[in-house]
Parts: sequence; C-alpha cells; structure tokens
Amino acid sequence: MTPLFQPIKRLPLACAVFSLALPLAVAAPDVVTAARAGNGNYFERIATFAVYRNLATTEDPATQTVAEITAVSRDGQTLIYTDSPGKRIGLVDIRDPANPQPSGFVALEGEPTSVAVHENYALVAVNTSLSFSQPSGVLAVFDIRDPGQPQRVASLPMNGQPDSVAVSPTGNYAAVAIENERDEKLNDGLIPQLPPGHLSVVTLKGKPERWSVQEVPLSGLSAIAPEDPEPEYVSINALDIAAVTLQENNHVVLVNLRRGKIITDFSAGMVNLTEVDTQEDGRILPLNTQENRRREPDAIGWVGPLLATANEGDYKDANGVEGGSRGFTLFDPLGNVWHDAGNSLEHAIIRAGHYPESRSENKGIEPEGIAYAEYGRNNFLFVGSERANVVAVYDVARPWQPRLRQLLPAGMGPEGLLAIPSRNLFVVSSEEDAAEKGYRSTLSIYRLGAKDAPYPEIQSTEKALIPWGTLSGMVADRSAPHRLYAVPDSYYKASRIFTVDTRQTPAIIDGQIELHKAGTTVDYDLEGIAQAVNGDFWLASEGDGKQQPNLLIRTNAQGEVLHEYPLPAEVASQASNYGFEGVAVIGQGAQERVYVAFQREWKNDPAGYARIGVFNPTTGEWAFFHYPLDSTTQGAWVGLSELTALNDRELLVIERDNQQGPAAQIKKLYRLSLANLQSVAEGGSFPVLQKTLERDLLPDLKATHGWVRDKVEGAAVDQTGQLFVVTDNDGVEDSSGETRFMRLGNIQR
Repeated sequence: MTPLFQPIKRLPLACAVFSLALPLAVAAPDVVTAARAGNGNYFERIATFAVYRNLATTEDPATQTVAEITAVSRDGQTLIYTDSPGKRIGLVDIRDPANPQPSGFVALEGEPTSVAVHENYALVAVNTSLSFSQPSGVLAVFDIRDPGQPQRVASLPMNGQPDSVAVSPTGNYAAVAIENERDEKLNDGLIPQLPPGHLSVVTLKGKPERWSVQEVPLSGLSAIAPEDPEPEYVSINALDIAAVTLQENNHVVLVNLRRGKIITDFSAGMVNLTEVDTQEDGRILPLNTQENRRREPDAIGWVGPLLATANEGDYKDANGVEGGSRGFTLFDPLGNVWHDAGNSLEHAIIRAGHYPESRSENKGIEPEGIAYAEYGRNNFLFVGSERANVVAVYDVARPWQPRLRQLLPAGMGPEGLLAIPSRNLFVVSSEEDAAEKGYRSTLSIYRLGAKDAPYPEIQSTEKALIPWGTLSGMVADRSAPHRLYAVPDSYYKASRIFTVDTRQTPAIIDGQIELHKAGTTVDYDLEGIAQAVNGDFWLASEGDGKQQPNLLIRTNAQGEVLHEYPLPAEVASQASNYGFEGVAVIGQGAQERVYVAFQREWKNDPAGYARIGVFNPTTGEWAFFHYPLDSTTQGAWVGLSELTALNDRELLVIERDNQQGPAAQIKKLYRLSLANLQSVAEGGSFPVLQKTLERDLLPDLKATHGWVRDKVEGAAVDQTGQLFVVTDNDGVEDSSGETRFMRLGNIQR
C-alpha cells in the first residue's frame, strides 16, 4: 500500500508507515510551557497594519473593510487578503515587514472566502450564490508577477459555494472545499440542507485557462447528516493527499488528488472536558464539566504525518448539544488520537488574562485557525483562538507531545494564520472591524528571532489557576520592594485585589484577596487602590451618575470591608456618569488624607477641569482641587485614570483620551505638587493644580507595535523607585484583550 505520509525528524520509524495494522496508542500528555529564556526562537510582533489604510482617499476611513484569509506572493514580498464585505481582495507591500504599505484593492463579482498562491498566480475562491439553496462560485485566477497590478487571467466555475482553497506543496493540484453552507435561520439551522457540497480538485497543468476541475463527492460518509457534508477547510501534504474537515458533521476525509478518490474518512470524535467555565455569570470559574462534546473541527493542517485540527464547533444538534472542545487535536490518518489539548489551551489563555467570559456558555475560546511550518530546525504549530484574540505557538518537534512555547497577541477575531518561513515571518489576519467602537481589522506581522517571549507581560501563576482581567488600578506595597496590588473593575463580579510579584518577567499574579462585607462577596466598580500605613486598603468604586454611587471603601489586609464612604449629598447631586478613578493616600492617623481623581467634569465644573477630591477620614469632610485637562480632537474626550502618591507633597496622575489605535493622542503621566495649595469645600472656588509632564506614554504603548490601547488605567511606584503602568483589557469584549504591563524605569520620588 502506498504510504500517505513520509517520516519526519524525530518521528519513530514504526509510526511512519501507513498500515491498517499499525498499533497507535492515544497520547495526551499535559502541555508544558517552555522556559522563557531562549536562543532567538521566539516570535515578536514587528508591525500591525490596519486594513482600512487600503481605502482610497475618496472613501470614508470608517468604511468596513476586513482581512480574513491571507496568502503571500512567491517572493514573500506581498500579502494578499480577502475582504468579504467589500467583495475584493486587498494587497499589502511587506518588502519592509516592519513598515507594511497599502497596495490597494482588486474588485470581485462576489464575496471572497479564501486565497492561495501557486507560482505566479493568486487563486481566489469567490462566492457568487444567489441564495443558500442556489449556491454558486468561481475560482478567480490572477497573474501576480506584478503584485501591485494583478491581472485576472481565468475564472473556473465551482458548481457551488466555495470556502477554503489550498495548493499542494508539489504544485500539481489545488483543492477547493465547496461548502454550500447552511441557512442558520432555516429549521433552527439544523442539517441536512441541500444541495450537498463537495471537493473540487483543480489540476494545475499549463496555463490557468486550461486547468481542469474534477468534483469529488463527499456525501454518505458521516453519521450526522451524510447527505449534507458541508466541507469547511482543506489542507494538502507533499504526497498530494488532501485532508478535508466536514465541520457540522464532525468528520474528516482524506482524498487522493492524483486519482480524485477518497482514501479514508473518520469521525473527529468527542471529548470530555473538565475544569471549564460554562456559565456567563460575570465570573471566570473553570469548575464545570462537559461530557461528549463533539470536536467539530474548522481548520486542519498536516503536521508531518499527523493531522492537526482546530476544534471550534459550529453547530448545535436537534438535542441542543453544541460542538467545540475548546482545544485542538492531533490525529493520525486513520483517525486515532495522538494528542488532544483538553482544557490546557484554555487554561493557558486564562492565565494570560485573555479568557472571553462572555462566551462561556457557548464554546469558550473557540479555536478556529491552525497552521504548521518549519522554520529551520524549529517545527511550529500555530493555533488561533477566535474569541480570545491570541495565537498559541507550539513546539511540535515531537508532534504527539506539543509543548506550548508562547502566546501571540492579535487583533479582534483572528481568522487567517500565514507562516512565511523563507523570511522568518508569521502573519495573523483579524477580521473584526468596527470603527464606531474603536477597533479595526488588522494584519499582525511577527518575526522569529527574539530571545525571550515578549508576551504576556503579566500572567497568573502556574501553581494555581487564577483568572484575571480588566486591571484598572495599581499600588505598590509600602514595605515589600517588588510587590504590587491591582484591582479589576465591574466587568467581573465578586470584587478582589490581586497580588503581583514583579521580580520576574512576565510579572506574576500569585494571589488574590476576595472582598467581603459581613461575610458576603461585594460587587464594586473598582478603579483605584491605595495602601494605608497600617496595611489597610483604600479603594475607589466608580458610580454611574444614576443608581450606583461613587464610594471610597476601606478594607483591612484580608479584604474585609471596614467602611464605605459616599460623597456628601450636595456633591453627589452634581455627578455625571464619569466618576471616581484613581485613589492615593498621604499621611497617617489624624493627618491621613485620601485623594481621589474624578474622571471628567461634573455638572458644576467648568469645561476642561476635572476634580481631585481630598477626604479626611477623621472628620468625614471633603474638599477639592481642579485639574486642568489637556484639549483633544473633536469627538474625543480626555479624563483622569489614576493617582499615585510619590511623597507627602506630590502625586502622579494618568491623563488619557478615549481613543485607540492611530487615533490615540493623549496618554500622559503628569506630576502634581500639593505644596502651598489648600483644597476647598463644595461651593467654594477650587484652586487649580499645576501639572508637569513626567512621561508621554504613547511611545511606550507603541513600542510593541500593536493596536494602541485606550484605557491606560493603573500606575504604581514601588519602594525601589520603579514605575509600572498597566492597561485595562475590557474583559476581552469589544477588545483584543491585550494587557500592557509596562516597566518604565526609575522615577524620582
């Protein structure tokens, strides 16, 4: 029998022969994070290209434009991506990958679903369907010898709605998965829904207009809806064997492209998940179990002789059971499982602060994309999480025992994964685009060569699974030189204080203090934290200007709420929906004063001036300063985010606009002097504080070449004088989830 695959390095010879008698044991060892210190074998992001930059100057820059699937020209110098909403493909010049440049669009007659490159040609799958019941499409072929001016040279009818397209490493064939996708509004989205899909095999011989197309039926294979296979994704190995996923059918098919025949097929099977979060209740509690969860793989890729699937799940059956195992699986060509990620990938994403709690009742992190490539002696498997907005990089030198090497932060909704080993590059296309919400579809470009993993910059300990996110305030411990405390905001219930060890990189969240009031957890909107001389904590909880009051809260070191201090009625009546932010404490005993930053102007404040309140815990009295805000562009606002006490006379304050990405302009750290100024009670004329620029944070936010975050929310100066600044990741909802934890050197105290 002809082998389906060839041996690769370090693969046992007995496993390199395709035989029905081959004994294959299931191997699912724990995924182990590789040590950070390395030899230049880590990826680092070198550029983020917002694809709206390809729009013409006459077009509104807020127009939706998307990068979904990306391919690269044979010379590795031009990216070609599909833009489904725009019915076009986009081109990006990456001759200098750290400075990608827009190269425009090419219009199509329908929605592009995938793109691949064969020699000097780009093959674009185009959906031209009139309806779900009348699917149609073409394979559009472009001559890209001049990548800036693609010329269409052929259109091959596909006899259905195409999805994924792949070109064989030999260059002999292309394969197109003709999905004929289901209408999710018809019959509750249940399958079968005819007409059935198939695999189109294109023989790449001669000029494109002479390429021949053969249809390979895929019906009658799966047990779920055999008459409606709905092929999703295709990958081809060096022996011209195509692996095709039938996602809704939870099935995988192997096709010999030379003969146009099915070799074998198998069910992707089911998994039993433990320690996962299945409830969208405002808390990340990975304590639940899901039994008999169908994998329902989306992307598939050859990993030497094995097959890797990203088990996204895309279907709910008549019994209401969803697919998706929150991980990935490595199969042999007979369908035997060599490795299943189980909950390990999801747990790694939880530790990195990227878990999408709002998807807990669905399919969690939803791995969707997968790709394999060899970079010199490195064998890497890339797994993209659609909902967590990260790509996991695994060392698969032993493909039956993947080892998690690093997590790459991406844009919103990473869809396409493109390895370019010839240039040591890796590209992720993220498809979510919403100008009105501040995020755009992007191409993230990474280069292999970093000695350490640049991301995450902060994560929770591997000794215990501590979920975290939305870090909105920080303070340094008054006595321990490398100890910080941080708080999350109201995105999560059951307010808590995280303990952070900064002695290593990434910084480690190694504990948490859950807040309690009379023995019950509390739900505050914590935006600031400070530590009193005796070890108690002062916390600022932001009000909404309506029902939820702005509160100062004092707790002991164990998190027990000792007091809640609302504002006086005459002050609270002036509230807007932008309330308390940072908090700082100066002095002790009768001299203790608590300073609170108000994010923006309140009703009786002059335009451009926010308050900084001063609370006397001994008397319960409040007084105020005014802080002069920087001006900003029309349609944006500027406010305060954090207060940090430097000494008995000076504060640091974070001032920021509400803009992100290229629109971000104001992310600054100012120093305030309290000397020779006296705060004034409500009704008086508040003295105006003088501010001195300590540091412009924009260069620091841009240093890792990602999408600049709007919410710079926490700052702390530890006992050694080290300055730390952190961003709020919004709970990975309408946000990439990336947290910047920046170490900004010594600051004069």
